[in-house]
Amino acid sequence: MSAYLPILTMLVLGILFIAASFLASTLLGPRRSNAAKRAAYECGIVPEVSPSERFPVKFYLVAIAFIILDVEIIFLYPFSTVLRALGGYGLSVMGIFLLVLLVPFGYLLSVGALSWGATKQVVVSVGEVLREARRGPAELPGAPVEEEAA
Repeated sequence: MSAYLPILTMLVLGILFIAASFLASTLLGPRRSNAAKRAAYECGIVPEVSPSERFPVKFYLVAIAFIILDVEIIFLYPFSTVLRALGGYGLSVMGIFLLVLLVPFGYLLSVGALSWGATKQVVVSVGEVLREARRGPAELPGAPVEEEAA
């Protein structure tokens, strides 16, 4: 237990420093609100005109999903270099790792979090074309109707 005492001490000191910083900013900080504080802040650029709509949260969700998948790839690379040494156990552990990270990605796909804008319109129009192709040429609107010989 005494081997972990320095780590515990650093953890307690870090938490105390964070709590003291928040308390000091709350007590000592100015409480005046103005237009500059209420303005949207993105990338350090001061907006010249007011935006017509708020920035959609979907962009941030896509960015977070992208980062998660990048981290997954970063962990897959070293695994692939030592796959033979790990054997079946390593393969099963990496399968669980992939499953844990791909299930949320599948959820994002299923709820349509990644289908928006022009891509969504293309997917919808392709789906309509495929449905019409399944109906057959005789059922298409404007298609000539073949008459049966009596």
